[in-house]
Amino acid sequence: MNLKLKEISIALLVACSLTACVDDGEDGQQGIAGKDGIAGTDGANGVSAFVTRDDVLKTNANIAYAAYSDSLIAAQSLRSAITTFITVPTEINMQAAKKAWLDAREPYGQTEVYRFRVGPIDALKDDGTLGEEGDGPEGKINAWPLGEAIIDYVAVEVDGDSGPESPANSLTNNIIANTTDFPTINAMTIANAFEYGEDERNVTTGYHAIEFLLWGQDLNEDLSGAGDRDSSGGQRPVTDYANTVGACTSGAGNIVTDNICTRRGQYLAAVADLLIQDLEPIVKAWEPATGTHYTSFIAGGNESLAKVLEGMGRLSFGELAGERINIALTTDSQEDEHSCFSDNTHRDIFLNAKGVQNSYNAKYTRIDGEEISGASVYDLLVVGGHHELANTLRGSLEATMAAAAVIDTKAKTGTPFDVLIQEGIEQANVVAIIDALVQQTDEIEQAIDALGVTTSDLRQDTEEDI
Repeated sequence: MNLKLKEISIALLVACSLTACVDDGEDGQQGIAGKDGIAGTDGANGVSAFVTRDDVLKTNANIAYAAYSDSLIAAQSLRSAITTFITVPTEINMQAAKKAWLDAREPYGQTEVYRFRVGPIDALKDDGTLGEEGDGPEGKINAWPLGEAIIDYVAVEVDGDSGPESPANSLTNNIIANTTDFPTINAMTIANAFEYGEDERNVTTGYHAIEFLLWGQDLNEDLSGAGDRDSSGGQRPVTDYANTVGACTSGAGNIVTDNICTRRGQYLAAVADLLIQDLEPIVKAWEPATGTHYTSFIAGGNESLAKVLEGMGRLSFGELAGERINIALTTDSQEDEHSCFSDNTHRDIFLNAKGVQNSYNAKYTRIDGEEISGASVYDLLVVGGHHELANTLRGSLEATMAAAAVIDTKAKTGTPFDVLIQEGIEQANVVAIIDALVQQTDEIEQAIDALGVTTSDLRQDTEEDI
């Protein structure tokens, strides 16, 4: 067991002592005793009437810590796979690095429900204090669409202009090819180029930079725009990382100087290092008992409960239904799908929706199979006498997961998200999950009212008409 994993395991033991990380019972709704609860149980729902708001907050914080810890552990495994690949650039090692990237997305996708609540991911500043929403490292970790033309070679056209997002804020050539302006490629080089020209679209770091460097652009529609999309993602050749003299390419058959492959490998390694560096302070802030955000959050009362519900609602409506699904659907654009290089958007959708459900049901399954669970928002609604709403919202979350599972299954059987969004294909499957997300947002708003807390507008994060 490495040091980081050992530290995380110890912290979770502390968390379980603070708020019993117990199995929720057969129906997942056994509550946790709390000092302000009323003795007895709700027999119809199997919820302990001892459940309190503070129990719910502790469970929510423990799950946040577990999910971010898993994200860090998976990012470290990804870095190891990348090291192996760039040292010995074979097809087998490239596929292993890609799998490690896909594995790393699984826990992180479930953390996005902790956005939109002025927490570490959105607001943590370099000095370790919380600022305003937008001050945190989220953009450096997961921003998209990527400014891939600033990083490496791109096609002239793919579903529209794939060049610099803004010609006025573009680089001469790209970082990997531009040895004059960027003689050394390391973490500092990449971090300094992030949002180059103060253009937030010029993203150079994070999961999607790694994705682009492993898969390349998804060019399964020909450059004229007339070809059909297929079920494959990007087709970057392994020779883009060749370490044999005279074998380096920038695209299949396009031989370039050997130093370009060396620099591409340096970029890939450095951006993986940056991902780890950006995740570490988030994990530290959520660490049970000692994390600065953990301690303030669990003591935050109704303000913290409001944050839980606001994160659930804003991810459901504006970010997921609006920005991540509806825009890609209405524009039929591969460039506007979340994981457009790897065709992993179906997992992004499923995991984001799962994160919302996790927050409501207070359950999270770790990457090693351990379940972290406890007092839930569902329990709190039942204890407060809002039985019908509690069950209705739980049903809506299950309906959303069912719709997300259809998208997921379609992709795994040969029809990825970028094909589903095409006119005349199977758009109804995409519309179904948008509708389900809108419905659950309506009911999250009802839960906010029922629990007597105040949040900001749950629908503020998109201008989409959904």
